[in-house]
Amino acid sequence: MYTQTVALRDVSCHAYHGFYPEEQLIGGIFMVDVEVTFTPSNDTENLAKTVNYEVLNHIVLQEMKQTQKLLETVVKNMLTAVKESYPFILTAKVGIRKMNPPMPGQIGHSFVELSYNAL
Repeated sequence: MYTQTVALRDVSCHAYHGFYPEEQLIGGIFMVDVEVTFTPSNDTENLAKTVNYEVLNHIVLQEMKQTQKLLETVVKNMLTAVKESYPFILTAKVGIRKMNPPMPGQIGHSFVELSYNAL
């Protein structure tokens, strides 16, 4: 049996997620990764029988526009939307990196990830 992976890596978004009011006012740069696996169809040229990464990108961009206090909420909303769009997926993973989070020290990014496994 084959398992196919479709993914987007490093989708860059300026968004206003954050627990503190100033984060929701100023915003910041976030990098999003989405990865899904599924059993591929024999009809490999039919876009309707696969996961379209343009749809994944649309989900990411729409959810990044909806300001949330916690990235945990954002990844859950994205993962729910992916599952609703593609009920045949076997696994899915969504991760968000908040670049240079506003806290003491030099931090490259914070990271939140959520996974789904139908198996």
